[in-house]
Amino acid sequence: MTLFKAAILGICAVIIALGFKSVKGEYSSLISLAAGGIIFSFILVKMDSMIQVIRQIGSYISINEQYIGILIRVIGISYICEFSSALCKDAGYASIASQIEMAGKLTILVMSMPIILALLDTVGSFLQ
Repeated sequence: MTLFKAAILGICAVIIALGFKSVKGEYSSLISLAAGGIIFSFILVKMDSMIQVIRQIGSYISINEQYIGILIRVIGISYICEFSSALCKDAGYASIASQIEMAGKLTILVMSMPIILALLDTVGSFLQ
């Protein structure tokens, strides 16, 4: 049901923003920003249930709790970067959007280093 609400809100916001774009362009950007924020709040509600499922899966198998935390943070970073990048692109600032995407990718890479090192350690132990 939340997806339906988000889709309807997005379509209505686009129609309203298109109406304001020719008259007051800054209102169009503000409408897009407000609609994006509301839709993002819908995503946050769903992320809570997703985090609970990830933690439950982690309890079934023997995974270090630190890795589950990293996974949850990486998912959050990707959502935030995608959301802010799309807003910048809509406002006409594609270069800033690409910088946000690059910063997000590098942050995810740095955060995932403990998982990569553990994976390499596991593969190395199998080869010995």
